[in-house]
Amino acid sequence: MTTAAEPTPPPARRRADIPVEYTWNLADIYPNWETWEADRALLEAKIEAYAALKGTLAQSPAHLLAAFRLGDALEQLAHTVYFYPSLRYDEDQRNNEINARRQSVEALFARWQQAQSWFNPELLAVPLETIRGWMEHDGALAVYRFAIEEVYRQQEHVLDEPGERLLALAARLTSAPGEAYMALSTSDASFPSVTLSTGETVTMSYGQYRAVLATNRNQADRRSAFLAHYGTYAGNINTYASLYHSVCQRDWFAARSRGYGSTLEAALHGNAIPVAVVENLISAARAGVDPMRRYHRLRRNRLKLDAYYPYDFTIPLVEWNHRYEYASILAPIVDAVAPLGAEYQARMRRGFAERWVDVFENDGKRSGAYSAGVYGKHPYMLMNWNETLDDVFTMAHEMGHSMHTLFSHETQPFVYSDYTIFVAEVASTLNEALLLDHLLARAADATERSVLLQHAIDNITSTFYTQVMFADFELQVHRRVERDEAVTAEVLNAIYRDLCEAYYGDAVDLEPLTPITWARIPHFYNTPFYVYQYATCFASAAQLATTITDGPEEVRKTSRDRYIALLSAGGNDHPMRQLAKAGVDLSQPGTVGAVVGQLDRLVSQLEQI
Repeated sequence: MTTAAEPTPPPARRRADIPVEYTWNLADIYPNWETWEADRALLEAKIEAYAALKGTLAQSPAHLLAAFRLGDALEQLAHTVYFYPSLRYDEDQRNNEINARRQSVEALFARWQQAQSWFNPELLAVPLETIRGWMEHDGALAVYRFAIEEVYRQQEHVLDEPGERLLALAARLTSAPGEAYMALSTSDASFPSVTLSTGETVTMSYGQYRAVLATNRNQADRRSAFLAHYGTYAGNINTYASLYHSVCQRDWFAARSRGYGSTLEAALHGNAIPVAVVENLISAARAGVDPMRRYHRLRRNRLKLDAYYPYDFTIPLVEWNHRYEYASILAPIVDAVAPLGAEYQARMRRGFAERWVDVFENDGKRSGAYSAGVYGKHPYMLMNWNETLDDVFTMAHEMGHSMHTLFSHETQPFVYSDYTIFVAEVASTLNEALLLDHLLARAADATERSVLLQHAIDNITSTFYTQVMFADFELQVHRRVERDEAVTAEVLNAIYRDLCEAYYGDAVDLEPLTPITWARIPHFYNTPFYVYQYATCFASAAQLATTITDGPEEVRKTSRDRYIALLSAGGNDHPMRQLAKAGVDLSQPGTVGAVVGQLDRLVSQLEQI
């Protein structure tokens, strides 16, 4: 990596001390709170105006078009009004005043959902052929063809108006298990302190626990950190089991309410994903665990460990203390995506230059990283830059999300501006893959090359295999609920232990506490049947990266054009069809199997080094 001409200022703890060029510019959304408040009041008033349209849809195509357009305008306004306080709050989550403003918009969202409850049942009362006739003669209404056809496709799962209203009213209640999990795991959690071999005493919160696992080369310290952190979960394991059981019962209730045969079918039906995609994904991952096991055996030998546990997974194989200044990595990240074309690179440079990124950590700032898209404005990215290699790849990852959002927002009307979760991780993962190739080609020595290879391999094991294992766990537990079988802490622990043995085999040892680690996974409580999509996106990105970077120029150009078309498609079609147009068929075992082959090649290169 090159050194910046003017070194990046070190991360500051006080936000006021961070130079403005390293903070995002939220004035692009609203110049001040007074302007925001005016739009918030406008949103509140227009919700009532939308409710007044009830009973008009069947009157004419003009009335139906008016309802769609007002709905779009309200949805866009609602998201703009929400993102301003939400992003402000993430700058400092100790600010109760801003949090109250954010919560006031959440309350409006709930009212907006209730105000919409009449729309689908009323639309479905009009024969589809009538609507199709209207669209044939009205180009403006025809813009909504896919959205309209989707409502009718899902007609058998739409309730009558009282039923839809009842489910809308229950929406605030269904979030209770997830909220209880968050309270139990954060505000009410009391993590013990551990004295490490260095003499340092550290409280084993999740962040500190992860830091010990990633940096402390003493296995006894890592074990102590593991036992302390997960001992907190073990002390409440029956409560976590009860909460997760409630999540599964909630999902099964929602699925049966709408006439689905299973919770998985209900989760996939909205995007027309065949159940077989998830089942085949799990089967292919289980059949392709050998390269992952080989990698862990390599790690055991390299680290000279008699026993090798999951808390040993993240300690680096070699010492690597290189620091990556933020300003120095922007050019390499942009250079790496050259295979995607000059226009793609220009958009990335614009994002870095126009303050789309909130770079450094400060007191009270939300942890982690994300990309948030504001339609009609531009994406925003939150980072907590600490000059690590992980930060470099995270920046490329979030910029991939932002480019996906930007292309979609530039191309699609608001109704189709939001792409599905099923394709959401394709652009971010592909950006990371291209950056890896770029950095490997320029690695200064074997040490740097081995560090990069380990990063890539760990990305596959965590993004593909671990997420599939989580999906495997979710599917087994939900199916137990559907069969009216018991779901206790003992049952959940047994399922998770069996999965660890099925995926890791004898390459990894298990602590007695390992089977309870399912209890910490936030996705299980907040977004069931979500994590499998990390794996399908990873497989899709792996195939796309190959076609975009390998072969004759004509073939690569065609693949690049199809990929940009995928990013520009937003939500204008079912994601499986969108991916198929880009050249990816997830119904074929070979698409998933390509990830196994990729891992095998990377592990072989690392073994040689």
